[in-house]
Amino acid sequence: MGDMADTPSFPRHSARTQRFTLGVPRAFSIAPDGTRIAFLRGKHGTDTATCLWVLDPGTGAERLVADPVALLGGAGEELTDEEKARRERSRQGAAGIVGFAVDAEARHAAFTLSGRLFVADLTAADPARAVRELDAAAGVADPRPNPTGTHVAYVAAGALRVIGIDGSGDRALAEPETDTVTYGLAEFIAAEEMERFRGYWWAPEGDRLFAERADEAPIQTWHISDPANPGNEPAAVRYPAAGTNNAAVSGVVLGLDGSRVDVSWEDSSPYLTTVHWSAGGDPVLGLMNREQTRITYALLDPDSGMVTLHSEESEPRWVDIFTGVPAWVSGPDDGDDDASASLVTVGAREGANRVLLDGEPLTPPELQVRSVLAVGEHGVQFTASADDPAEVHVFLASRDGVVRQLTETFGVHSAAFGADLAVITSTSFSEPGSTARVVRVDEDGDTKDLCTVGNVAERPGLKLNATMVRLGERGLRGVLILPTGHVPGTKLPVLMDPYGGPHAQRALAAHNMHLASQWLADQGFAVLVVDGRGTPGRGPEWDRAIYRDFAGPVVQDQVDAVQAAAAQHPDLDLTRVAIRGWSFGGYLSALAALRRPDVFHAAVVGAPVTDQRLYDTCYTERYLGHPDTEPEVYRRNSVVNGTEPSGWSSQQRPLMLIHGLADDNVVVAHTLRLSSALLAEGRPHETLLLSGVTHMTPQEVVAENLMLLQVDFLKRALSSTER
Repeated sequence: MGDMADTPSFPRHSARTQRFTLGVPRAFSIAPDGTRIAFLRGKHGTDTATCLWVLDPGTGAERLVADPVALLGGAGEELTDEEKARRERSRQGAAGIVGFAVDAEARHAAFTLSGRLFVADLTAADPARAVRELDAAAGVADPRPNPTGTHVAYVAAGALRVIGIDGSGDRALAEPETDTVTYGLAEFIAAEEMERFRGYWWAPEGDRLFAERADEAPIQTWHISDPANPGNEPAAVRYPAAGTNNAAVSGVVLGLDGSRVDVSWEDSSPYLTTVHWSAGGDPVLGLMNREQTRITYALLDPDSGMVTLHSEESEPRWVDIFTGVPAWVSGPDDGDDDASASLVTVGAREGANRVLLDGEPLTPPELQVRSVLAVGEHGVQFTASADDPAEVHVFLASRDGVVRQLTETFGVHSAAFGADLAVITSTSFSEPGSTARVVRVDEDGDTKDLCTVGNVAERPGLKLNATMVRLGERGLRGVLILPTGHVPGTKLPVLMDPYGGPHAQRALAAHNMHLASQWLADQGFAVLVVDGRGTPGRGPEWDRAIYRDFAGPVVQDQVDAVQAAAAQHPDLDLTRVAIRGWSFGGYLSALAALRRPDVFHAAVVGAPVTDQRLYDTCYTERYLGHPDTEPEVYRRNSVVNGTEPSGWSSQQRPLMLIHGLADDNVVVAHTLRLSSALLAEGRPHETLLLSGVTHMTPQEVVAENLMLLQVDFLKRALSSTER
């Protein structure tokens, strides 16, 4: 990792490097013969033009395959609406080649630039001859070669199309019947809330595919305006708010020979969570009911379109969706050609999220499974936490239930598997950045280091002065960050810096995750980052402690944490406590200051969900139910009910509200309604509305000034003597 000669301020440096992620290798794809590994990375730590590379695992030599700047002739990227939406849903801030897909042999890679389709031969020795542009329809999104490497499917203008790998025979396999229909794209809910970013899957023979058909006609239309440019028409978006209609989702099996088989399933399972189609067994669909208390794993007959039940996972509160499952794992190689495959899923058993093999636990209850990474001849590779949710490790479970841990260092680890190789990515609490090691894995789970993938990310210039802590009777996991050079005995105002909600952790053993908090600490604060009930990593009951009650547990855990931390560290001044957050963290910050002003004396509230009825169906209804049947639950868990205060204390605390006007996930109406309610009550607050900014982080100048303005607000707010 390289150093900068002239380091800018930390906030600008962080924004310029996209939180020091530019230059970090990612998206590894390993050839089944183990001779090459394709991956993405920029040329340096501020290079947003992500390139496609190939690594020789035997020598460690890297070869540049595709440079987007050269392929576009130096012209800037022009993104289609579909590509903008895909990047927003996946929180992808980089540019260039942000994703690629390969055939079964990892010989051909397909990717898109400015809506144009490119194919790279990953085995070509001459880089000048490795990449070809195919004469595809305009506006290409999500291109994927078939497993046999003869064709590439892609989406353009809502149609699912296919073209020969040599550029011949471009044609539509399915075209939208109306302007609200798309084929082969994940609808908003799948991408935003299920982490499913794709909408079609090739058959292993490469002669047909299963595609999602989504019709957004049932969804209500909202309008996102651009007040800074009043001449512009408001953007019309289909937004499925809680209690309203979702997209109508069904499927279709499309053949390269022009055949079409329509696929539908019961209306009681409207959510398509995932699809798995491999040589190991029949295509499997994950289907979930709207209440999200049941996931059905259904087998699809691609010839008839019939869907039949294989198994299901149910829970009276909600079931979780795990990446990597369902998946088929082959039966034991005992010479029996009829040895059956088993279905790998993840479900809650005996207080733990466990890998299941045909419904029976494969992993022990001491491990909390996070995701399935791969299935192969040696078993199931997965990530999990043991007794510490701050750590995430990589494990291998054989079919006979023997589990081996492949990573050891205190930190957060993940991996990509292929052949007998793995690329293990690791971050630690003590050192900045990350590493990506290529290792050989034998059938016993023993690893042998082969080489390291180059990481050219910039160094942050900050060193953490941080301690991981356990707080209170619930053992809340947290990170306490003090100013660099802090002198013990010096009282410090406290800044709580949580996310605090489902699906995301902040108190992880990952150095770079806490850099912004360290910078804030260096402005004169003791910063405390705490994961409370509802955050992942501690098991099903911990996750579900927020069922029908977002507001109570999440605020109480922050209260308990700061009080327990002050008891352990007397330098924390409980007469000066502020809280800041974004998205769910913004919601939590608003609740904390408005409902517990006895503890929290100021709040920075970024892009908050303030009225739960305005957020989307899948997320909100999972935890709070349907607003028509649970109106009191929605009122109790909202910051405002319309523009009326909900559960506010009479004591007033200053708030800074921040929101992007172009946010199509948490729309700006949330903040405007909160501001109106605060104004009606005569309560002090400041509002920063960001023109052209979505739910993602803004550009570097804006990001820097936002941090500086937050610090200025917090110091002013906490300087008041009235507590």
